[in-house]
Formats: sequence, structure tokens, C-alpha cells
Amino acid sequence: MGFVLTTVVFDADETLLDLRPAVTGGLVAVLDEMRRRTPAAAGVTLAELESDWGAVFGELNAAPVVEIRRAALARSLARAELVNHLDEIADLFFARRFALTRPFPDVPSALATLRGRYTLGFATNGNSRAERCGLAGEFAFELYAHENGLPKKPAPEFYGAVVAAAGVPAGQIVYVGDSWEHDVVAPRRAGLRSVWLNRLGLPRPLGCTPDAEVSSMADLPTALADLGVDAVGVRLELEEFSTITGAQLA
Repeated sequence: MGFVLTTVVFDADETLLDLRPAVTGGLVAVLDEMRRRTPAAAGVTLAELESDWGAVFGELNAAPVVEIRRAALARSLARAELVNHLDEIADLFFARRFALTRPFPDVPSALATLRGRYTLGFATNGNSRAERCGLAGEFAFELYAHENGLPKKPAPEFYGAVVAAAGVPAGQIVYVGDSWEHDVVAPRRAGLRSVWLNRLGLPRPLGCTPDAEVSSMADLPTALADLGVDAVGVRLELEEFSTITGAQLA
């Protein structure tokens, strides 16, 4: 018999949420506004705005995602001497980014299927709040890095907070995500189970083995059912045991 599985917790960006088109859309809006404000932005390209994130991320990777994005936008605005307009441009970016951020097509039906069998959670390093991205009301609990002092993945405290929010032992929780380090290696190190959502068909890195690997959320319900005894199975077994015991005592 497999392990008892009661809780499934999801990463957000690039796992449940198709973030890349939303970020691109936000940057397109920023670039259009830059060009509207000054002729100096005529030579600035979308590729340069996209590269500004990578240029600041390494130094700020432990910071809240909002701060990293603002730093990237400040770098972009400096290309056209518009840094003094950072607050307005950042507001424009985030409004467009959230308006465009939606779940991948395979997500809604998978969550609906899983909700009947498991407790579902949402735990992310990013600022993709469920209610702003088409996922309102989908989860029993939500955790966001940098809220209430919670450090970002892969800090052990992040997964400890997941366990506390779930209210069950770590071994009954499966973490599902696209990042090998954050969503497979670190959860396993913290005692959780892991499922690697490998949408791109990347080769599996060495050194760690996820409990399962899927290429689509559509495959997740079957993969989880194959891992072990789920909450429904446990409940049915307990009910059967109770009936048999009651009959023996009668």
C-alpha cells in the first residue's frame, strides 16, 4: 500500500498560471507608454525590456517579486530618461499583467477533479494572487512569500508553513510545480512528496527523484491516484473497518 495522500499544494507561475504572455503584454504596454511620453524611447526594444529582469534578478532574487519588477522597470525607464515616472509605469505594468494572467487551459478541470478527493493549497514565491488570476475560491489555503515574514522557496520555513497550513504530516502532502529546485528537490528535503510538472519535456536532472512527473495537469489526477492511498480511500477503509467492527461487537 502506498502512502496516505490528503493534500495537494500547487506552485503558481508556469504551473497553474500562464505567466509569460501576461508579462509580455505588460511590457508591451510599458513600451508603448514610454514611446508616447518621449521620442527618446523610439529606439528602445521589447527585447531590452525583457532582458532588464534578468539583469537585476541575480542581485535581488531574495527580494519580493514586486521589488524585483520595479527594479527591472527602473532599468528600462532609464533607457529613455523616464525613471521619475516609475510609480505610474509600474502601476500600468501590474494592471496589464494581472488582467492578462490566467490559468493554463488544462487547469480548471484538473482542479475540479482533485477537489473531490484532496485538500488543495496554493503556495508561491510570486505575486500572482489567486483572486487576481482567475483562481478565486479554488483553494483551502493560500501562502505567499514575504507575507507575515515568510521567506521564499527554497527556504525550509516556506515548506514548514505549507505543512502548518495543511494541518497534516508533511508525508501526506504533495507539492506540484514546474521548478526542479523549488518544487521537487526542496519539498522532498522538507519531507513533502513532489510532482514535477514538466510541460516543456525537459530532461530530468540528476540527484533527486520526484514521486511523479507529468507533462500536463490533465495527467495529474491519475498520477496522484497511482502514488498511494488518497483521502477518499482512507475514509472508505475506515468506514468499512468500523462497519465490520460494529458487526463483530453486536
